[in-house]
Amino acid sequence: MLAFPRLRQPVTTIGQMGQKKSVTHQSNRFLGKSDPFAHNPPLISNSFPLEGIHMNITENAVVLFHYILTDGDGVQLDSSTDSAPLAYIHGHKNIIPGLEQAMEGKKEGDTMKVTVPAADAYGEYQDHLVQEVPRQAFQGIDDVKPGMRFEAQTPSGPVSVVVTAATDDTVTVDGNHPLAGKDLTFDVNIETVREASEEELSHGHVHGAGGHQH
Repeated sequence: MLAFPRLRQPVTTIGQMGQKKSVTHQSNRFLGKSDPFAHNPPLISNSFPLEGIHMNITENAVVLFHYILTDGDGVQLDSSTDSAPLAYIHGHKNIIPGLEQAMEGKKEGDTMKVTVPAADAYGEYQDHLVQEVPRQAFQGIDDVKPGMRFEAQTPSGPVSVVVTAATDDTVTVDGNHPLAGKDLTFDVNIETVREASEEELSHGHVHGAGGHQH
């Protein structure tokens, strides 16, 4: 049951799969005199370049990928192709679970098309999250209209809700995610895969160009 002791408009709205981000490769480390391989070089030398070897996506990998998102009718809902790729840390629940599972084991340069069922995307549509609440709950807001988003306080924490109807006495709100109940298809192009830094792992998100700046 949603509780509405305090309703306020959030600073940002929901409905997007995630902020698109990008990162850059870390610079290579050059061998120096203190390096154990300085006088005893490894078996792999410059005669055998590693350009064709790519890291697979596993837990704690930073992944950058482009995507086109469509619904069950083939209608495009979102895309990153005209902007920076989406960046996330694999295994940290940064993206929907069905897509994250499909990304496991893939590598830089791979492409795939995967359909994620609603249960593994934004969940099934839940009727109990649609409620009528007294208009008095929207204190300080004179004109409440369908389409407006607010934040409701619940025992499980804040929930973003959208107004679907409004009368003089009551307001109907929906706490479901906009994509709840929908099977989603992702066309994915994996751009980069690298190891996450210790700082990124401790913070739980990608740093660097296009990522979080501290």
